[in-house]
Amino acid sequence: MFRRSFIKNSGILGMAVGSGIQGFNHLTKVKYKLKTSCNMFSFNKLLTDGTMSLAQAIEFCGELGFDAVDPTGYYLDGYPEVPSDTHLYMIKNVAFNNGMAISGTGIRNDFALPEKNERIKQVEFAKRWIEVAAKLDAPVIRLFAGSKLPEGSTLTEVKKWIIDALNPCVEYGKDHGVIITLQNHFDAIKSMEDVKSILDQMDSPWFGLNLDIGSLRLGDPYEDIKALIPYAKTWQIKENLYINNVQEPTNVKKLMGIIKDGGYRGYIPVETLPPSDPLIRLKPFLEEIESAIAN
Repeated sequence: MFRRSFIKNSGILGMAVGSGIQGFNHLTKVKYKLKTSCNMFSFNKLLTDGTMSLAQAIEFCGELGFDAVDPTGYYLDGYPEVPSDTHLYMIKNVAFNNGMAISGTGIRNDFALPEKNERIKQVEFAKRWIEVAAKLDAPVIRLFAGSKLPEGSTLTEVKKWIIDALNPCVEYGKDHGVIITLQNHFDAIKSMEDVKSILDQMDSPWFGLNLDIGSLRLGDPYEDIKALIPYAKTWQIKENLYINNVQEPTNVKKLMGIIKDGGYRGYIPVETLPPSDPLIRLKPFLEEIESAIAN
């Protein structure tokens, strides 16, 4: 009601009526924006060898001008155990004081384990970290399908395991205000078609895809991205992707054009990988992405 009143009073409604509903739709679409985030895996070596703390990495991202950060769960104190509230709120405080939101987090789960009881344990593990995401005000948490296709199991069978594990996570995420995303990771589930077949069997606004452009390796990743954009809730934008499993530099202008044409709005987390040094590479990579977004 407030929004309608504002539009009417500002004269925008009159413009919309004069140009027809199509013109109004165009007018509202340009109000949305793409926002940048930095996935903390970019600092993996520096964080794991103690060169930097997570707080220092977040501060560095703030200096570069990111809109948000994605503090992956395994860089939080005590992982895979749940960190203390004191630690979580400190991380949230550091991000806020550096002008950034927390766009998401993630864990290393495995829903492709052959033993049902082990998969149940993985669901409980994910639920504990959904609570962590809620405390961080992270709108999404990314989960994996599984590390590999178990010997003696069919792909159809493993897909069912993954879906059966994801469903209670989605319900739990809904109860805690956290969207569950499945990250395509060229693991137990490799092809775009198989990823899409899982997504098509899930029907909830609290579930979607963490679209990892570097893990689409079996064909033309740009075409695969076009097919998967309707499911995307968040991303991992990498410096390189794979065309027919051959690594090539990401065409950032082409990628951003596809993302915009696909109607995605929200955060686009970026991630640099070795041998790139994040202290050197993140700044020009961010500038390249921001330029492509603007143009």
